Amino acid sequence: MTAKTISTGILRAVGIILGISLLLYFLWQIQSVIAYLAIAAVIALIGSPVVYFLRRKLKFPNLLAVILTMLLMLGIFAGVIALFVPLLTEQGKNLSLLDIDDLQQKLISLYQEITQYFGASTETFNALLQNSDFEKSVLDGFNLGFIPDFLNTFLGVLSTASVGLFSVLFISFFFLKDRLLLQKGILALVPESKETRTTHSIDKINGLLSRYFVGLLLQIFVLFVIYMVTLLIVGIENAIVIAFLCALFNIIPYVGPIIGGLVMILLTMTSNLGLDFSTVILPKAGYVFIGLAVGQLVDNFFSQPFIFSNSVKSHPLEIFLIIIIAGLLFGIVGMIVAVPVYTAIKVILKEFLADNKLVKSLTRSL
Repeated sequence: MTAKTISTGILRAVGIILGISLLLYFLWQIQSVIAYLAIAAVIALIGSPVVYFLRRKLKFPNLLAVILTMLLMLGIFAGVIALFVPLLTEQGKNLSLLDIDDLQQKLISLYQEITQYFGASTETFNALLQNSDFEKSVLDGFNLGFIPDFLNTFLGVLSTASVGLFSVLFISFFFLKDRLLLQKGILALVPESKETRTTHSIDKINGLLSRYFVGLLLQIFVLFVIYMVTLLIVGIENAIVIAFLCALFNIIPYVGPIIGGLVMILLTMTSNLGLDFSTVILPKAGYVFIGLAVGQLVDNFFSQPFIFSNSVKSHPLEIFLIIIIAGLLFGIVGMIVAVPVYTAIKVILKEFLADNKLVKSLTRSL
């Protein structure tokens, strides 16, 4: 090996590293555009079944079907904004979701009610409360900040999306109108010998993810209705915002329902502080717990099998492991995107590595 060969290899490696760095920097700078494309792609996947129904079943022209689908989704989006955002803003303030200190004080009062109800003395409670280690580990350690952060993040996404709403709708329209538009862009980067397999993979991924996102919306809506009816029957104030917030937590697989359930019970109990604990607060919390149990039974035996098993063709244990691994590596965002990304990877592996033994076992149901 000559010095010229070595220097050429070093220069090539440096050039590759520099090129990758510049590419990553460029992608970072246009992250808002990438976000618009991702949101538009999800909207197009959700709207595809509607376009298909209008075109194939009702014999609508493609352009008219796309326009009607976009108007339908825009109307639903506008309705959600008009109904929920003012309600969330007002009731969120009433619930002290935006004032974490007030919420912590309510939880302290609730804890005192519970200890008194189960026989713990007030002196013991005060001694524990004055203990700095207890206060640090329980009050500071129990990070309630995720509640207002989650709500504020959701509202912030809605307000930010309104700025780029035109961009998202514009891109979504053309994704729906010309479903091959994104496919053509991907194929431009693929060698001609791989185009057929790539096309088949894209079609398969579109079908699976379309069913997945539609099912996810159905899951959130079903849980929202069950939670809202439960809270309204029990007579809890701010029922709509509590139900909506807790149903929204189900976007986070497995962990979300637990967080949502705890938040729902805590907010139910703190919203009734000042009333008798044994005859009002505790029974209402019990009824809400029953409603949570009903919602999770419906979710576990109907919604989740429909979404995770039937829509993406993966075993529940397989999905569970992938979500846990993604959560450990990338946090909450990893858990949310784990299923769509894993589904796309499985489809690609089956198309290009169908003879591999491990790929065969993982993609048998596809």
